[in-house]
Amino acid sequence: MSRLLRGMLEKRKQYWIEQLIASGMYKKEEKHLFEWTTSELEKGYHFVRKTEK
Repeated sequence: MSRLLRGMLEKRKQYWIEQLIASGMYKKEEKHLFEWTTSELEKGYHFVRKTEK
């Protein structure tokens, strides 16, 4: 994977982690956010947003 693509994925992952932390989520079932995949983070964020409404 190119360095540019890897950097973009890391920035995207960090964005979702920051959004979840802002929503009050830090981990799920003993798995910290930094251990999640980017897809898991995005799905978790959308789930949190749905339940907040």
